[in-house]
This record gives sequence, C-alpha cells and structure tokens, in this order.
Amino acid sequence: MSENLHQLLGVELPIIQAPMAGAAGSALAAAVSATGALGSLGVGALEAAAAGREIAAVRARTAGPLNVNVFCHEPPQPDAALAAAWLARLAPEFRRYGAEPPPALREIYRSFRTDDAMLAELLALKPRVVSFHFGAPPAERIRALRAAGIVLLGCATSLEEARQLEAAGVQAVIAQGYEAGGHRGVFDPGREDARLGTLALTRLLVRCLGVPVIAAGGIMDGAGIAAVLRLGALAAQLGTAFLLCPESLADAAYRASLAGPAAHHTLMTRAISGRPARCLPNRFTALGSQVADAQVPAYPLAYDAGKQLHALARAAGEGGYGAHWAGQGAPLARALPAATLVRELAAAL
Repeated sequence: MSENLHQLLGVELPIIQAPMAGAAGSALAAAVSATGALGSLGVGALEAAAAGREIAAVRARTAGPLNVNVFCHEPPQPDAALAAAWLARLAPEFRRYGAEPPPALREIYRSFRTDDAMLAELLALKPRVVSFHFGAPPAERIRALRAAGIVLLGCATSLEEARQLEAAGVQAVIAQGYEAGGHRGVFDPGREDARLGTLALTRLLVRCLGVPVIAAGGIMDGAGIAAVLRLGALAAQLGTAFLLCPESLADAAYRASLAGPAAHHTLMTRAISGRPARCLPNRFTALGSQVADAQVPAYPLAYDAGKQLHALARAAGEGGYGAHWAGQGAPLARALPAATLVRELAAAL
C-alpha cells in the first residue's frame, strides 16, 4: 500500500490536507507537503494567474508534491426573478449594516469546465495532482492533464458518481462522506442525496471500483485515519483538522466559532453559496433555515451576495455571516502548527 501511495501521490504518509478554498492557502499546503503528506490548494475561487502565484508560493517553500483542486460545476442558468427574490430576502440583513443589497447577482467563479486559462496554467506548472469537485471536466481536459503527467483525483458522494469518475479517467476517487465539512461534492445538487457516511461509502467504493479510494469526511486524528485504511482506503483526506493551524487562512471569528460550542452542531446549508455545504451555525445558517432549497439561487450566484454581506458585516465587527465550513468532527480540532499536526497524526497510525 505504501509503495502504491508513493507512486501515485509522491508522499510517504497516507494523509491529504483537504483543499479548502479560502481557508487553505500556500503556507498551509507547503507546511503539510514538507512533512511527508500531501498539501492541497483549492483554486475554485481564484483566477488562473492568482492560482499560478499560489502554486509558485508553495514551490518556493517546499519541493514536496502538491494537489490543486478545481470546481467542475455546471455554469448556472440565470433566473432574474429568483435572484430578485433572494436579494429582497437579504435586504434587511444588508440594511442592518447600512447598505443596500447589490442590484443583481454575478457569476463570481468560473467552472473549470469552461476555464481555458486555468487549464493552461495547470498544464504549464504541472502540479503533481489535480483534483475535481462537483463532477469531472470534459474528456479533452482530462486527456490534456493526464498527457502532462498530472495525477487526477475526483470527489464522489455515491457509487454512481464514483463510477462516472473512474470511467472519465481519474486515477483515484475521494469518497466524501456526509460528515465532511464544506461543499458536498454532489454532481447534481437538484437530485436527492443518499447522504452516505464516510465509512459506508469508503468500503462500498473499495469493493466496487478498480481504482484506489481516498476517504474523506469527519476524520480528525490518527485513529480515524487508521480506521479508513483498514477499510481499504489508500489514504485519508482531512480538512477541518487543519483549520486551527496557524498557517490556515481562517479568520478570528471562524477560529473562535470552531473552538466553541458551535463545533458540536454543524449543519448543511445552501444559503451561503447556493450549494449544500456543512457549516458551523451562525447568522447566515439561521437565515437559511427559514428558506426552501428552491428559493436559493444556484452556485456561485448566491455566493456573490453572501460574500458581499459577510464583508459588510465583518467591517462592522460582526463575523457571523462567514462561510465557516466544518465537518462533524469539528470538536476534535487542535490548534497545532501543521507540521506538528501531521507528525502527531502519523505517529498514531
């Protein structure tokens, strides 16, 4: 297993730091990769040039391998009436901080499915690994990445999605259990979600796929990693476990919430971004609890308003509108330097 791990991902430890866009930047990824695990960058919220600068910043700190994660969602179809109704619903929250909501919603993030500049950047910089969330890109993009010698991973929440990824040409599948923090990797957020847990999904994919499986969701310590390895996973991917590391980009409000009672009560919400995501409870999730899924605009249109509201409130000293993503294992998070955390995780295996 360790030989396969090294050949595929270039690491010695079966530990992957999850690519948490907005919370995991180059400092965290480099610290993890330099310790023998796989550090990751989530670039779904970045333009290609900014992603290139982040990759370069990791390489300036370490020669270790790097995973770069991109979002492969279907670009949203504009719905003016839905957007207007959503902005009207958010208007009282904006006015609480002395502002009006934006006049319209913008597609603030491009999908990798159509982002030629991001593809060109990845082909030029050739990170060891590229991983996909929300599905897979078109076949020609997969062929181009593989031809460049890049290892491809894809995130699945079900056997059906995993089989689609395997058929598309990924070399390993990330089994994202319902416990995981951040955005659910579901390909179609309009379909019913079977909500499979990490252990059940990992074992199912190990038994049914012809490619390696990486377990993700609720894993916070060495015992959790050891458990999924016993189920046949090649490695474990941890995100929330790294949020309290000093190298993470989590702000003070995010860290305080993760270290407090909210960590015991994570929940799924679409209200912040337009896609289901597991979050620490805050002002935005409370607002979302009163709204049907069909009333929230698609990702990333809803995120446009969400980010503007968060910035406005944070400037006034209120951090409760942030995208405080966290998994169900949140109470187990530890405030350790990333290298120390990786070493402690490895020592418990």
